Amino acid sequence: MSEVENVKIKVLLAEDHALTRIGLKTVLSRTSDIAVIGEAENGQDAIDKVEELKPDVVLMDVGMPIMDGIEAAGKLRLSHPEVNIIMLTSHDNDSDIFASLSAGAGGYCLKDVLPERLYTAIRSVNAGDIWLDSSIASRVVRLYNSSGFAAGGSKAASSPIDSQDSSVAHDAPRAAAHGTHSFSNLPSLPEPLSPRELEVLGLLVDGLSNQEIADKLIISLATAKTHVRNILNKLAVDDRTQAAVQAMRRGLV
Repeated sequence: MSEVENVKIKVLLAEDHALTRIGLKTVLSRTSDIAVIGEAENGQDAIDKVEELKPDVVLMDVGMPIMDGIEAAGKLRLSHPEVNIIMLTSHDNDSDIFASLSAGAGGYCLKDVLPERLYTAIRSVNAGDIWLDSSIASRVVRLYNSSGFAAGGSKAASSPIDSQDSSVAHDAPRAAAHGTHSFSNLPSLPEPLSPRELEVLGLLVDGLSNQEIADKLIISLATAKTHVRNILNKLAVDDRTQAAVQAMRRGLV
């Protein structure tokens, strides 16, 4: 059995710049559980290579000739829903971000992402989660808040944010992108959040760091950290990203 057959995650690179593909292959070759099994130079080529090679994850550039990455992602979502797609691009404008998520992409990474974050993105999206750069995630949350997708709106939104790290969220993106209800059937919290904790949670979702939360509420940094830790415990989550997702899913902010 070949090395590629032994690895857990098979990746197809869809990128029109040869040097970028070489760089990505070099970076991904440093892992033991990720392997590049093919390359595509445009969106149509990516669709053809997915049919031929059956990758687990496609790293898809947004701007490519013949067919761009967003159109290709939408077509792959219909023809190969089992394939997970991560947009890896230098484009960070809102239209590309939300078009990518609506097309079914499970991740959106900027090309200056650190290698370790790219590994995390691939592993997370392959597991069915979403991964967004922290700067991208904050914009997603703010858009859905301002568009009436949060509690009280016609659609429930779930979108991640982590002001101090890259973002990994469970289930959230697909609910946000497709407008599915996400908190109507969640069990009640064993212990409700206090008014102050809800206030801190709202600032966390807005992308504020612990120090910024402390400054905003005129409290010490230690107190801000304690509030954040209590919030994580009450929501039964491991990090700020998941806390924000739970907040959105439950309509707490």
